[in-house]
Amino acid sequence: MELTTIWFLLVAVLFTGYFILEGFDFGVGMLLPVLGRDDRERRVMINTIGPVWDGNEVWLITAGGAMFAAFPEWYATLFSGFYLPLLLILLALIARGVAFEYRHKRPEPTWKRRWDKAIFYGSLIPAILWGVAFANILRGVPLSADHEYVGGLLNLLNPYALLGGATTAALFATHGAVFIALKTLGDIRDRAAALAVRLGAATAVLAVAFLAWTLTIRSSAAAIVLAAGAALALLGGLAAAKVRREGWAFTGTAVAIALAVATLFAALFPNVLPSTLDPAGTLTATNAASTPYTLKIMTWVAVIFTPIVLAYQGWTYWVFRKRIGVTHIPQQ
Repeated sequence: MELTTIWFLLVAVLFTGYFILEGFDFGVGMLLPVLGRDDRERRVMINTIGPVWDGNEVWLITAGGAMFAAFPEWYATLFSGFYLPLLLILLALIARGVAFEYRHKRPEPTWKRRWDKAIFYGSLIPAILWGVAFANILRGVPLSADHEYVGGLLNLLNPYALLGGATTAALFATHGAVFIALKTLGDIRDRAAALAVRLGAATAVLAVAFLAWTLTIRSSAAAIVLAAGAALALLGGLAAAKVRREGWAFTGTAVAIALAVATLFAALFPNVLPSTLDPAGTLTATNAASTPYTLKIMTWVAVIFTPIVLAYQGWTYWVFRKRIGVTHIPQQ
């Protein structure tokens, strides 16, 4: 296998890990005003992701760094052409991170409500815009023969991309509801489990529509198999949630996200950013890649350090594996 193919797969794996882990973070944030009936319940929800949310974001930093080093042409064109959506994602993530740190600094309800809104919108905006961005990556954007983006913002807000944004937001919300049910005790656990089933039904419709549309735009045998697997995993996760098997339900939604992302990358390959204007402008895993020597050095670095990072993050989840409830949250 060529190094360009290996690094295309590694970028896909990094974004898959990011969407699985940050996906339930976004879901918890989006559901904060829905499931959190009082301050103690909202604190329970925040504490379910408190020890891990910042570590989950490392996957995005690593994915962006890998893209920059392995496929600099892809990185440059994507981040310049998608500048405004990516800037909005960055600002939303900053607001959300600040909210997690500052929400508890003062006891006034008004203070906390403002930061709760920052958590909600800081989760909702990236959840939508990541779907919009990846839908446009797969559909293709207007690129010149020099690989320059020549479209505007409205080019990115097409019906297919908007459906992609709605799908990722719904999928992350369902994933988050399952995670809350998995990590909490008492009444909030029951309500989260019931909400996961209701959200999941709407999510399944959106996901099937989006994946079916995706396969009409770009397809391969692998993409078709992966899309079918994603649908089955989501349905299996929802069935497990209905019978209150939260561990299996979370596994189902996580696998559904993984296979859905894999579907997009499988349908995209060997391209990394198709051009809708001129085929000569299409960026591929070959013409967007760094030199073979650079890729070789990066491969050795990844082989050495990736297992260490995975072991550390796995240990973190193991340490904070217990459920929590309002009885663990002191009155203020």
